[in-house]
Amino acid sequence: MEITYSPKFAREYKKLPIAVKTIAEEQETVFRKNPFDLKLKTHKLKGRLNGFFSFSIGYKYRIIFEFSKDKNTVYFHSVGDHDIYQ
Repeated sequence: MEITYSPKFAREYKKLPIAVKTIAEEQETVFRKNPFDLKLKTHKLKGRLNGFFSFSIGYKYRIIFEFSKDKNTVYFHSVGDHDIYQ
């Protein structure tokens, strides 16, 4: 599986605390093996983010992503606390 990081994601990721970045890297490793692993709490989003998914980085932080049509590429769009849903 290939992961493409949006410029917005890269900017937001740089601002995360180091401890959160460490957890994010661990969660990404799990994600690459199985995007729906129960540890990630992956779920489909609704409303204006319909068609996107999210998974957890610890308790407070999330990554918003979407699958490509062929399902071989995943696009990471945003990372942050619950405010990223707004």
